[in-house]
Amino acid sequence: MSARPTVIVSADSLDGPLAVLAETHPDITVHGCESYEALPALISETGAEVIFSIRFGQRSLYPRKAVVENPTVRWVSVGGSGTDHLRPWDPARVTVTNSAGVAADMMAEYVFGAMLSFSLGLRGFAREQAAGNWIGGKVEPIQGKTLLLLGLGKTGQAVAARAKAFGMTTLGVRANPKPTENIDEVHAIADLPRLWGRADFILCAVPLLDSTRGLVGEEAFAAMKPSVVLIDVSRGFVVDEAALLAVLDAGRIKGAALDVFATEPLPQSHPLWGYDNVIVTPHCSSVYDGWDVKSVRMFADNLARYRRGEPLNNVVDPKSGY
Repeated sequence: MSARPTVIVSADSLDGPLAVLAETHPDITVHGCESYEALPALISETGAEVIFSIRFGQRSLYPRKAVVENPTVRWVSVGGSGTDHLRPWDPARVTVTNSAGVAADMMAEYVFGAMLSFSLGLRGFAREQAAGNWIGGKVEPIQGKTLLLLGLGKTGQAVAARAKAFGMTTLGVRANPKPTENIDEVHAIADLPRLWGRADFILCAVPLLDSTRGLVGEEAFAAMKPSVVLIDVSRGFVVDEAALLAVLDAGRIKGAALDVFATEPLPQSHPLWGYDNVIVTPHCSSVYDGWDVKSVRMFADNLARYRRGEPLNNVVDPKSGY
């Protein structure tokens, strides 16, 4: 560790992050990088010790090996919460931190927007409005409904707090079950077979790990109520897309709001685009004006700790994903 480390900022928009670091750490050298392809060469050229990386929407794969296995890189700070694109890494050689919580409140609002869209039937009313049809209709409360939260990190807890304000029952699943504020019942993943059928809404907010890949699959869908709504803000592959398509075709669930997909961008030919009861958004539930600056300020604070030789905040365990 150096008191004046060379830092690379990897992002598709550099002005905000570079301005924050110039303000908070004016004495260190910071290099900007706007593409995944250029990152490995820049690390080699600069001997960078620290990388702040906001994963952005490129079709090319993230250069994981060149980042976490480079002999000069000691710390990788992820601008968002997900670190699956860096796994596996050796925590004895390189430290990985994330910015968990930077968008938790925004993502919670997205989740409630999705739930209310379905409970109020807004998409159906919008279609009738476009056709100029005044139809009889009704709306449905979410008060008294049951929300199953897969993952009780910062996002899950932000959603749970709002769910209790709406008068909902909250069931939570986490790797290490323990009493959690605003959660009526906390369970282990092994308990899911008896939880699926209790939920009116299911939120996926877990990291992508071996234990969560395909977590919502055929068996899970078979156990759900036909009136359930699935909301996914986690990572592609947590929900088995083939199993989801099958239950949508069979009318076995009320609908889904999906912000993440196995392939991103979602191909234009993908059948998920075509369902009236599916909300498709382009991995944007955490994106709002100023989120990137807030994230880099979290990094700048952590960088000050790093330079003082203090323990870092938000260190991620590669096995647990958080």
